[in-house]
Amino acid sequence: MDQWINYHHLFYFKIIAEEGTVSKAAEKLRLGQPTLSAQLKQFEESIGVQLFERHHKKIILTEQGKIALDYAKNIFRIGSEMFEVLHDRLKPLMPSLHLGALDSVPKQIVLQIVKQAFKISPCQITLSEGKADELLRELTAHRMDLMITNYIPSGLNAKGLSPKSITKKNVAFYGSPKFKNLKKNFPGSISGVPVILPTYDSRIRQDLDHWAKVNGVELNIVIESQDISVKKLMAVNEMGLIATATHSVTGQIQRKELFEIGQLQGVYEELFLVTADRKIENPIAKKLKDIFIV
Repeated sequence: MDQWINYHHLFYFKIIAEEGTVSKAAEKLRLGQPTLSAQLKQFEESIGVQLFERHHKKIILTEQGKIALDYAKNIFRIGSEMFEVLHDRLKPLMPSLHLGALDSVPKQIVLQIVKQAFKISPCQITLSEGKADELLRELTAHRMDLMITNYIPSGLNAKGLSPKSITKKNVAFYGSPKFKNLKKNFPGSISGVPVILPTYDSRIRQDLDHWAKVNGVELNIVIESQDISVKKLMAVNEMGLIATATHSVTGQIQRKELFEIGQLQGVYEELFLVTADRKIENPIAKKLKDIFIV
């Protein structure tokens, strides 16, 4: 038999979490503090989860409590919206899309996805950038609808995730005009030259190391970063060469700030759109994943 949630208790939990103490919540709800404490305890027992850690008179949300609070806020927000719509007080809110992208994903790709989302439907978009583990945690907790990444999660991290490749481009070294002469005798010409590479969080870094070993190139790594914007800025300022796909540096090439030094055979940058399995899919995220190709 499915477990039913007591929404009165869920509401009490939400107010306690927002107020920070049971006493303040009791005052706001006009309930006795012992009664409210008992209701909270009953709610935790009914769902089998500890929502708060107790420290003397202070209560702190557990990780599961934080997730429950996010859901509670959405549940009561949608409930309020339904009431308003049924009474013709406002039109339904625009659909939303929460999109996550690794720091290493080219901003041009993010821009194209956002534009495509607006073509599918007028919507409100939230953009989050960060490290893979942070974004995956948000995605699997269903606090994010769609993630753009340059690798396919594996092992336990891949459980319940559905990736789709949207682009696969050859990688090349790019540098400022100062390094244009390195095009001659490439790849040997870049041995010992300062290079700015992604960190080992990225699959492309392992491919770069393998390429350098096979071609006898000594990589003089001066900077490691996952943020493509930072790497491009440093390359334009003559701090070293960067290895990336063309779509990452289109603007810099057009402005003649960066030039291609040489292609890396067998090294590719592949990007994926990843969704987490859920009973009710975000329709915009589903459509994007179905149709988006760079």
